[in-house]
Amino acid sequence: MPLSALALVLTAAVLHALWNFAAKKAGGDSRFQFISSALVTLLWAPAAAWAALADDVPWTPLAWACVLISAVLHLLYFNVLLRGYRVSDLTVVYPVARGSAPLLSVLGAALWLHEPLTLQGAIGALLVCGGVFIIAGGPGLWTRAQQAAQRARVLAGLRWGALTGAFIASYTLVDGYAVKWLLVNPVLLDWFGNLLRLPFLAPAALRDRAALAGAWRSQWRHALVVAVLGPLGYVLVLYAVRLAPVSHVAPARELSMLFAALLGGQLLGEGDRLLRIAGAGCIAAGVIGLATA
Repeated sequence: MPLSALALVLTAAVLHALWNFAAKKAGGDSRFQFISSALVTLLWAPAAAWAALADDVPWTPLAWACVLISAVLHLLYFNVLLRGYRVSDLTVVYPVARGSAPLLSVLGAALWLHEPLTLQGAIGALLVCGGVFIIAGGPGLWTRAQQAAQRARVLAGLRWGALTGAFIASYTLVDGYAVKWLLVNPVLLDWFGNLLRLPFLAPAALRDRAALAGAWRSQWRHALVVAVLGPLGYVLVLYAVRLAPVSHVAPARELSMLFAALLGGQLLGEGDRLLRIAGAGCIAAGVIGLATA
């Protein structure tokens, strides 16, 4: 992975951790997603207009199809994630989702995008996935799954977490294909993706105008942080994909877990400090392996 791509991914990881803190603090639902997407389309409209004027690559029907598919996949990812949180615990769903997504992305990039998968790259990806799982408190899942009272809830979390990871990997591959092979401008891909999500989110959000107004009054500051930092971080990732293989960028994105742990301490609940240090070491070693592969 070129150092320029690594620098983009590192910056994006910090931004990802920051906007996730804002989203977590907001404690919102689909209304929060609607407000955030609406703010993205408004605030990033000048950048999208500039990108459209500067873009000399014609958009084919396949490019538009990728944008629409990406928008739907992002919606499904969010809804599946929320469903997982309703039926299980954050400390089950989140580590499974974030740990499985880069692994599935690496496999998908090798099979669909025909990216070469070296032994060093594969080991680096596995180290990142393992480190994410450890930092998120994943080892405790096995103990909890052995307790009869917790087994059903933990198993449900494993299923929904794995499905969430599959959707993350899916939109990563679709977006990577769009910006790398179809040369879709990353700013336009993200902006149109948010714009196309609004018609899907609007019916539920507008059904109860009073509740939407209440969500705006209490959550607009957090939504503003998400609307500014979220697209910026993801656009940086998409530019990194143009410089490096998706199979390298996707695992390296999970550095956001490391930054989140450093910023928040107990983001995902109590965990053994030594295990968290070991997880951080795995992520660092894996990213180094990917960067030098």
